[in-house]
Order: sequence, then structure tokens, then C-alpha cells
Amino acid sequence: MSLRAVGQPVNSPRQTYVARINRVIDHIDGHLADPLDLVTLAGVAHFSAWHFHRVFQAMTGETLADCVRRRRLEVAAARLLGVPPEPVLAIALDVGFGSAPVFTRAFSAHFGATPTDWRRGAFRGWTERHRIELSKIHQADRKSHQAVLAAFRQDELSWPQGHVPRSGDSAMKVELKTLPAVRVAYMRHVGPYGDSAIPRLWQRFAAWCGEQGLMQPRRTMYGVSHDNPDVTPPARCRYDACIEVDEHFKPVGEIGVQTVAGGRYACCEFNGPSTEIHAAWMRLCEWLPDSGWQAADGPPLEVYPPDFVMDEKTCAFNCTLCLPVRPL
Repeated sequence: MSLRAVGQPVNSPRQTYVARINRVIDHIDGHLADPLDLVTLAGVAHFSAWHFHRVFQAMTGETLADCVRRRRLEVAAARLLGVPPEPVLAIALDVGFGSAPVFTRAFSAHFGATPTDWRRGAFRGWTERHRIELSKIHQADRKSHQAVLAAFRQDELSWPQGHVPRSGDSAMKVELKTLPAVRVAYMRHVGPYGDSAIPRLWQRFAAWCGEQGLMQPRRTMYGVSHDNPDVTPPARCRYDACIEVDEHFKPVGEIGVQTVAGGRYACCEFNGPSTEIHAAWMRLCEWLPDSGWQAADGPPLEVYPPDFVMDEKTCAFNCTLCLPVRPL
């Protein structure tokens, strides 16, 4: 479910609410070990604590407490699969639980398995169910995708046209790179990764960038996927369309500002239409087990260079997929 109301201008009153809710969710992710009580989070949103929990639930579809618990457990679920294995208590404390027993009860209630069983393979059933659900969403969304791609073909101002050879199923060439931290302005979509709402988000964001004079000359743009679709329900996954901005840029309306983290990334080139990008991400993840590297904390990135073009015949485009990694 997206927080965005279709057709709402960027600086409408509703979109100001959207930006404040996004800021709270980002704060939760960055402070999982800290007290995340109603008063603290209402202060982040600049809302009255008296009404904030109702506003949050009305706009996101889940209570504030449920959101905090879910994010703590989802981050813990990913860390439980790290190598070498971390002590369960250390993970529990790092994501804000006061003891291992409290963490185990909450984890079991959410995932249907204890943290230990999750490590031993119970995660596979959860992951498979999410992948099947996402595949069904993609199949049902094909017609909408075609309509969005047709609109892209007509928008040469935002998306310059040029020939893009599709990489398809060709061998993936992965390169390790150290990327710098970058300050970006962003617009967010909440919903399944790989569905047609994400290219629609890019159309709307590019139009806003053009109005702000951020497209001439072109600058690097980023797609940021904040959640692990194998763990987080498709309807809760967050995707940000971003553009590099300097320290003088001030956010307005639903537009937020964040820092894309620098560090070590496994990177590969992608050339194809938006319908194929999810499969490319899966192939990059499949590269990991034989690489000597593992996924690190932090969201994966799509990096769109200033010379980005879209093929008018196939709607293929070029970008670099970047997965944060650390040694095994």
C-alpha cells in the first residue's frame, strides 16, 4: 500500500503528512535499539502525541507499535542468517528487546519459528511463500506495466532515448566497488517491489526534478530498496526514487532528504526493461554464496548515471545494481 494519494501535488497538505510519516519510519530503522515510544516518535513527526498514533495507523494501515515490532523482528531475522553467527542475545539487544526470552516469544509469534529454528532452515518456508506471492503480483500487473512503459516512450525530456542492448540471462559480471556517501532528495513508494507503481513513481519524481531544475544538466539518480522482500510483506516494502542534491537543498511537501550510505558494494550492470530488474537482483543474490562475501546491513541501490537512456523500442534502460557486502 502506497502512502501517496494519486494525483496529489508534491506540496499538498496530505503530502506533508506523507513526508512526516516517512521520516518517522526512517527514524525507527535508524534507532531500533533506542526507546521508540509514542512521545518520541510524535516529536520526530512534529505531531501532537495525543493524535499521532491514530494518524499513523490511518496512513500506513498498521499501528505504530506494530510497525516498530515488525521492523525490529525483520532486521533481526536477516542478522540471524549472518556468518559467523551472532549470539541471539546480542541481536535481540541490538534491535531493542530487553532479553532473549522476550525476543524469542515475539519472534516465534511473528515468524512461526524460534530464532534457532530460523537459523536451522525454517526461514526457507517463509521466503518461499513471499516469493510465490510476489510472483503472482507481477503476473497480475503485466498489463499495467505495459501502459506505464508506453508513457515512458513519450517522455523524452525526462528519459532520453537511445539504443540499450539487453543483458537478459547473459553471465553476470560482478565488480566490488567502494561508493561514497551521497545526500539525496527522494520520493517514496510503499508496495511490492517490481510492480508498475515503481516506474510510475519515477515518472512523477522526474517531473518534479525537472520543475526544480535538477535535470539540466543531468545528475546521478538512485533507486533505494529499504526492505528485504524475502522477509517483509510485499505491501510493506519501501522504495525511494532519489536524486543527488547539495547541502543547500531544502525538502518540501512529500519530498524528503536522506543520505545514501557509502561503503563496499558488489555491483553489476543491468540493461533491460523494468519488468526484468527483480530477476536481475535475484541473480546478484545468487552470486553471493560462491563469492566469499555476504550481504551487509543497508539497502541495495540502483544507480542511474547522468548518461541514462531508454530504448524507445524495447523500453530497456541502463543502471548499476549495487548490493552492500562484507567479507564472510
